[in-house]
Amino acid sequence: MRFLLPFLLVIASLHAAETRPPLDYMIVITGEELLRGVFPDAHTAFITRTLHALGCHCIGSTIVDDKVADIQGAIRAAAQKVPLVIVTGGLGPTVNDVTRGALAGFTGIELREQPDALAEMERRFKTPREQLRPNLRRQTMVPTRGTYLKATFGTAVGLVFEWGDKVIVALPGPPRELQPMVKNELVPYLSRKFGVRSPGSSITLRFVGAGQSLIDQTMREHVPLMPDVVVGSQFEGGRVDFTFMLPGDSPDDQKRLKQLATQIREHLGDYIYAEDGASLEEQVARTLLARNAQLTVVEIGSGGRLAASLAGLSETPRLLKGAYVAPGEDAMRELLKSNGRELKALAQAAGGDWAIVTGSVVDSDGARVCSVLFRLGGERWESVRVPVQGSGETAQASLVTHIWDRLRRLLK
Repeated sequence: MRFLLPFLLVIASLHAAETRPPLDYMIVITGEELLRGVFPDAHTAFITRTLHALGCHCIGSTIVDDKVADIQGAIRAAAQKVPLVIVTGGLGPTVNDVTRGALAGFTGIELREQPDALAEMERRFKTPREQLRPNLRRQTMVPTRGTYLKATFGTAVGLVFEWGDKVIVALPGPPRELQPMVKNELVPYLSRKFGVRSPGSSITLRFVGAGQSLIDQTMREHVPLMPDVVVGSQFEGGRVDFTFMLPGDSPDDQKRLKQLATQIREHLGDYIYAEDGASLEEQVARTLLARNAQLTVVEIGSGGRLAASLAGLSETPRLLKGAYVAPGEDAMRELLKSNGRELKALAQAAGGDWAIVTGSVVDSDGARVCSVLFRLGGERWESVRVPVQGSGETAQASLVTHIWDRLRRLLK
C-alpha cells in the first residue's frame, strides 16, 4: 500500500490540474499610436497564445489611450469581471509613460524603489545610482503589495499589484521586452499564484528578411506539422518570431521540436538568425567578437539608433569601440575632422578596422534609400543601398534591422 499511495496522489494531482477551471483574465493595451494605426496590436495574440497553453482564458482585450483616466477606467471595468488583469505599455522613462502611476493611484498601493532592480540598472548603464537620471530610476519603482517581474531586455521591470483578491500585472510595451518577460517571469508567477498548469515545451525560431506569409507558405509546402503542434508568430520591425509549442515537456517532446527546427532550417535557414532567444544584435555581436573585432559606428541616416540598439547587451563593452552621430554629412565631416566627400573617408577618420557608416537618407527613383558602408577588417569594404520604408520610428526600426541583417550575411 505504501507504494500505491504516492502513485494515487500523482493521479489525483493530475486529475485536479485537468479539471481545474480555467483562469479568466482580460488585457488592457495602452498606446495612443495604436489607436492612430501607426502600429498593430500584436500583444493580444502573443499573450493569449502563450497563456492558453497554461489553461488560461482571455475573455476580452481593449486598447486605450496613454491617459491616466482611460487606463484606470479600463482596469476598473476589467477587474469587475476577472481575477487577473494584464496591462501593457507605459512603463518607460518618458512623460507619456503613465501606467505605473495610474495603477498605483487606482489600487491605492504605494510604490517603492526595488534595490535589486536599481542595482541592475547601475550595472546596465555603468553609472552610480546617484548619477542616474530620475526618469530612469523611476522604472525601478515597484508595488509594496505584490511583486515585480525582472527585465531581461530593456530597463523597465514588470509590476504585479496584488489588490485584494485581484491581481493586476503591468508589462512593458516593446515586444522584445514583453515577450521574454511573459515567458520567463509571468508564467512562473501565475503557476505559483493561481496554480495554472505547466506551459509544456516550445521552441522559437527568429527570422529576418522574410515575411510571415513567406514563412507560412514555405512551411505548408515543405514542413507538415503534427496536429498537436501549436504555432504562433510575432512581427516587429522586419523581424519575425515563430514559436512552436507542444502540451508536454518530455524528452520526446523536446526531440520532436528540435527535429522540426532542423526541417525548417533546411528550407529557411538563410533567414533564421537565432533559436536561443538571442536578438539580431546579440548574434551579430557574438560573431564579431569571435573574430576579435571592435566596431566603430558612424551614423547619419540612422540617427544614432544603431548604437542605441546595442545598449544593454553584455557584449557591447567589448565590441563597441566608438560611436559618432551627426544630422548630416557636412556636420559629420566637421565632427571627425575629415575633408573627404565619401563615406569611406568618414570611416577612415573615425578609425578602426571594423566600421559601419550610414549616409543620409535620400530619394532615389521614387523610393527612399540610405547608403551604408561596411568595413570588415582592414581593407575589405562593402557598400549597399538599404531601403527606408515607412516613416518615423517605424522607418528607423526597419532601417536598423536591414543594416544588422546585411552585416550578419556579410559575416557568414
